[in-house]
This record gives sequence, structure tokens and C-alpha cells, in this order.
Amino acid sequence: MLRQDWSPEQVSGWLEKYTDIAVSHEWIYQHIYLDKRIGGDLHKHLRCQKKRRKRIGDYDRRGRIPNQVSIEERPEIVELRERVGGWEADTILGAGKQGAIVTLVERKSRLTLLKQVARRTAVAVEEAILELLKPYPSARHSITFDNGKEFANHQAISHKLQTDVYFAHPYVLWERATNENTNGLIRQYFPKGSNFLSITDDQILFVKERLNSRPRKCLAFQAPLMVFSHSLPSCT
Repeated sequence: MLRQDWSPEQVSGWLEKYTDIAVSHEWIYQHIYLDKRIGGDLHKHLRCQKKRRKRIGDYDRRGRIPNQVSIEERPEIVELRERVGGWEADTILGAGKQGAIVTLVERKSRLTLLKQVARRTAVAVEEAILELLKPYPSARHSITFDNGKEFANHQAISHKLQTDVYFAHPYVLWERATNENTNGLIRQYFPKGSNFLSITDDQILFVKERLNSRPRKCLAFQAPLMVFSHSLPSCT
């Protein structure tokens, strides 16, 4: 489980929920540190603990995107995570601001969708979002964006997907905390300074499967893919 990049807490919680094995996450950490002292590599599967710096001034320099609908108008059902289909969107930049990864995270299940783009343009990001969400017509009720200019085509996205689109307030990261946290998890695999232009589709798929198949404490140690699949409306 550790070699699948599960955290010690995820391992402990999953074992307690689904097996008769009881082992604390503190003990697992001690096991990892002992393994490191004798030359093992389990510690390399732990999350990076570096603090992420907030972006300062990005939104002011970019200017305001026309015809935004504020997050204040987003229905309460999205805030409460009562159904699947409430997505948060963002982009992660590669080294030298060349190449980017479009990230979509579903609020209830934490399911993560990823798509690499060569340039972080509004057209490229629009095409990526359409491709990622096209397979889920019954689970795309809303998308919440930040204020980056790459989301300037939000009206086209809303129309083509028949999806409501909202924008968080500038600098208020907690309004899209699910996506911000997930971006941090993705950085475990693609650290800052990585050359995104050399990332392959197989690498993107690998990270997506890792994130969606491991248990989450916030989901009672169920995997995002399991929660998402079980929450989809039944076909009649």
C-alpha cells in the first residue's frame, strides 16, 4: 500500500475498515523511518511537506474575465456536497511556464481528471475540459473556476456541456480548497520545475489512477472512484 503512494493514515484507516488488522499510522511512520535507516526506500513514497506559497498579484495583472457569475450565486447543494457533479477546475504550470496540466476535481467524491496541454490558452483549456467531462453527462451540474485568463471561454464551456459555471473570489483559496489540495497531491508526481512538455499520456493516466484508487480519510477511507461510481444516478 505504501508503494502505491498511500499515506500511513490511509493504510491504517483502510485496514481497520476492511480487515481485522489494527495498526496505527504512527507505527507505520516508525516502520518507514526504520526502513530508511537500513537503506530502504519506503520514505520516498511519502508526500512532500513543503509549504506552498500563495500566488500574489496574478489576478490583478490578468484583469477581470467578462460575464462572470460569482460563487455567491452557486446553489447550496454544491457547497454541501450532496450529489456528484460539482467540479472545481484549475491549471498547474510546468517549468518556465511552458506546458500545463488541466485539473478537474469533483467535490463530493474527490474524483480527479487530468489533461495535459502544450499551452495554457483559453482555447486549449476549453478543449481539455470538454474532453474530460464529456463522458459524464449525468454528473456535470457545475464547475467552479478561479480568475485565471485561461478560463475566459467559460461561456462556451457552459453552453457546450450544459453546465453552470461560477467563479471564486480572487485570492480566496479556500473557496476551491478541494482543487487546491488535489493540486498539491499531483505535485508529488510532477514537482515544481518539472518539464511538462515531456510528460506522456501514460504518466498522466498513472497519476490519475493513483489518486482515484486510494482511500481518503474524508471519504471514510473509500476511494474516490468508488464513491463517484456509487453516487451516479441510476440508468432507467
